[in-house]
Amino acid sequence: MPRRDFLQGALVGAASTLGGSLLGGITAAGASEGAQPDDYPPARQGLRGAHPGSFEAAHALRDGKPQGTPRDTAESYDLVVVGAGISGLAAAYFYQAATARRSRILILDNHDDFGGHAKRNEFLLAGQLQLVNGGTLDIDSPRPYSAVAKGLLRTLGIDVPALSRAIEHRQYYAHRGLHGAVFFDAETFGADQLITGWRSVPMRKVLQSAPLSAQARDDLARLEEAHVDYLPGLTEAQKKERLASISYRDFLRDLVKVDPAALLVCQRLTHGEWAVGIDAVSALDLWGYGFPGFQGMGLSRRATPRMSPTAAGYLETGGSARCHLPDGNATIARLLVRRLIPGVAPGSTVEDVVTARFDYGRLDRPDSAVRLRLNSTVIHARNRAGPGVEVVYLRDGVPCAVQARQCVLACWNMMIPYLCPELPAAQQAALHSLVKAPLVYANVALRDWRAFRTLGVSEIYAPGAYFSNLYLNPIVDIGTYRTAADPAQPTLLRLERTPCQPGLSEREQNRAGRAELLATSFATFEREIRAQLARMLGAAGFDPARDIQGITVNRWPHGYAPEFNSLFDPLLPQQEQPQVIARARFGQIAIANSDAGMAAYTDAAIDQAHRAVTELVHA
Repeated sequence: MPRRDFLQGALVGAASTLGGSLLGGITAAGASEGAQPDDYPPARQGLRGAHPGSFEAAHALRDGKPQGTPRDTAESYDLVVVGAGISGLAAAYFYQAATARRSRILILDNHDDFGGHAKRNEFLLAGQLQLVNGGTLDIDSPRPYSAVAKGLLRTLGIDVPALSRAIEHRQYYAHRGLHGAVFFDAETFGADQLITGWRSVPMRKVLQSAPLSAQARDDLARLEEAHVDYLPGLTEAQKKERLASISYRDFLRDLVKVDPAALLVCQRLTHGEWAVGIDAVSALDLWGYGFPGFQGMGLSRRATPRMSPTAAGYLETGGSARCHLPDGNATIARLLVRRLIPGVAPGSTVEDVVTARFDYGRLDRPDSAVRLRLNSTVIHARNRAGPGVEVVYLRDGVPCAVQARQCVLACWNMMIPYLCPELPAAQQAALHSLVKAPLVYANVALRDWRAFRTLGVSEIYAPGAYFSNLYLNPIVDIGTYRTAADPAQPTLLRLERTPCQPGLSEREQNRAGRAELLATSFATFEREIRAQLARMLGAAGFDPARDIQGITVNRWPHGYAPEFNSLFDPLLPQQEQPQVIARARFGQIAIANSDAGMAAYTDAAIDQAHRAVTELVHA
């Protein structure tokens, strides 16, 4: 099963309460969010992602608050790129290549670090650097990478199949007897219980001692084992059409007729891939991904127009080659920045960029052809009456104006109508409709991982939880970097949360989840982390007050790019699809980002950057 760039699997965490020693080491919200161990952005702990200072100016713009008269910086560029994520950085690279490296480029970003969602979190544990992704997880896609996307990776020194073979130890934990587990929480299932063997042992055996009724246990086993045609009398085409029109929850409830408690176990199985539960993903898409229940329905492995491009791409091609780097796809962003701004970091290979320390003081130098300006929220981009564009950004509360020949907006598409109110109404509506899915990555530094070895687990699915899933950091060795492979060594743990509101449409769930995340403090995340880990691992001697050495919460209210969903979206000709209408060039302003491809993958971000630059160069 392919994985979106953000998440590794469809697992969930456990709901929790606080008590006693769990409070040990916890700090007040203000202290947690403000105190940083290092002024180096990747090493900052506390609340990251949409961190304080990164989104307030955009919200003020959205709310129509006055921004003031911009100060003319007297700066002029060939290209201004809005957004320093992979799409924005790739756009700068493609523009340089198309103009024989003569162009002056300014890249603006609202965060205090570059990479967009492709952020990395650094921890120094027992004197050793340990890395984990703060967002974008893998080089991976449901379709093979395009010639453009693959070509960029190769230019950066990334041969995905060869690199994966050389650096990844995918079976490291399994070979040492550590597997998946499922955690049943008392609030949802009546008792706290951790059961090992999830996804590696037949369901009937795994659930023998689960705090579920005999009927629920039997239904979950039947779902995995039985060969039943739940739509008898229909042709294959009719079956697929019906499955495209109902959710997987409705398929399980109404056709398979599983027990309500069994539905609770399954509800969050799709959080990792789709950022919503099984109530908002079509049964057809989940058949395409190999979910259970369809094995007796006589369906051939052929995609249909009503499937999401993600599921269809996987069926048609088997997906792209995959590789996981220690900091996820932050390595791609770092390679692009090092190429665009020579001297910002030592080295020349993918192996040495992983441990290279970047000189953030060199990102925005007047003598550099490419300048990257952080903590700068763009609030306006317009075509001038004469040739060129004007871009206004806020820095330290002061609006500043720069001029350029052309502009690429590689930011979240739903914000673009606020930046460019002159856009046609139909294009603005299409841009606003591209609602991104919210999610959280909480990365926790542990004193050691002996408790996991004792329990025989490396990942946990907990269907009644606050956090969506829990993983020990994958073992990856590249260059001089080594992941902690000894249970006695400090390591990193990733917990994932996707805030959902079952019963609403996917986009409405995304909007509600976004509001929830923005209202959640670091202190709340920290309490939930400590309590949840204590309940899951306490039987093996885990003590959060003693064993947790650091926490970085990557909060992404605007996470995954939206994708087609047959339950809620009409099937339209390509020229009428919202992302196609939304990304139309507007004078000397072009639009990129994975939103413009309506696909939550790194290759989409790269392909859309190339398209946007090509439109400008040939305008």
